[in-house]
Amino acid sequence: MKRILLAAVVFGITTGAHAGTPPGEKTTSALDRMKSLVGVWKGKDSKGGAVELTYRLVSDGTVVLETLNLPGHAENMLTAYHMDGSTLMMTHYCSMGNQPRMRASSEGADQKTLDFSFVDGTDMSPDDPHMHHLAITFRDGNHITQEWTMRAQGVDQPHEVFTLERAK
Repeated sequence: MKRILLAAVVFGITTGAHAGTPPGEKTTSALDRMKSLVGVWKGKDSKGGAVELTYRLVSDGTVVLETLNLPGHAENMLTAYHMDGSTLMMTHYCSMGNQPRMRASSEGADQKTLDFSFVDGTDMSPDDPHMHHLAITFRDGNHITQEWTMRAQGVDQPHEVFTLERAK
């Protein structure tokens, strides 16, 4: 009887530790790093213009949704970060009207950078202008840098860099 009781207690402890994890949810350090961004971030673009990013969890915590507010854009752009098997993916809903998808190829050598490269996209051909690369560098818990690269006609364009600080 004591063995049954002990087994029930151990089972309860181990399953209780995972009670908040939805069935099939996959977590990685890359997704966890993106989850650490939840909140509002403010900063500047390469030309000194104001930038605001908001990160929030959606779909029961399996997706990090980024809302990008840029002056001069009538509406915000969205980027959804999610797992695809054991790999972090993102889909960028761009103001150019296309939706490039990128895969995190690896964390940078300093373990502070998530490096996303183009996989495919919807509503576009490969030569259409589209976002082709994104590097997110976590300088510390309250400072990040995003470096976006657009590609047009197979040629990378100058990078757009957002330097951001956690606002709340």
